[in-house]
Amino acid sequence: MKLFIKFDINTICSLYLKQNLEENNVNFTTLGFGEIEIEDNLDAEALENLKTKLAPCGFEVVENQKSVLVQKIKDAIIELVFMDDNNNYKSSVFLAEKLNHSYGYLSNVFSEVTYSSIENFIILQKIERAKQLIIINEMSLTEIAFLLNYSSVAHLSTQFKNTTGITPSAFQRIIKKRRENLK
Repeated sequence: MKLFIKFDINTICSLYLKQNLEENNVNFTTLGFGEIEIEDNLDAEALENLKTKLAPCGFEVVENQKSVLVQKIKDAIIELVFMDDNNNYKSSVFLAEKLNHSYGYLSNVFSEVTYSSIENFIILQKIERAKQLIIINEMSLTEIAFLLNYSSVAHLSTQFKNTTGITPSAFQRIIKKRRENLK
């Protein structure tokens, strides 16, 4: 039997983090996606144990202030891209308002820490979202382009091909062929 499973990565991450913190008897409050406040002081050994337990699934405790801001930028971009109605938001305005810094400052810090631009990260996230939507197969490419705030399907297709090496239509055909082969 084959099942197609739709999932919310934010929920999965939050549940995994919660489970690990509770297993380690860490009292915490969730402040936002990727941000928690530990209510008790952790000694160095307890903090290292927690880091070790979280690392295998890609979780990392961020300690440098600029790295913390970059992570907040990434989280905000992911939030924006995965909103069901992000057409009303310009990414620069959304980030500046959400993080209470000018977009210029955010852009400079992001580039300094990641050696890439915010715009490139947004494109990568939009393409990942487009791939998920294509796999789910509930929307046309026109609807996906509109949802992800592209000016046209051609614009989405160009960025998709530049990022993945194939067009969204070719990606759709590959997914369809894989489904047929699994039957």
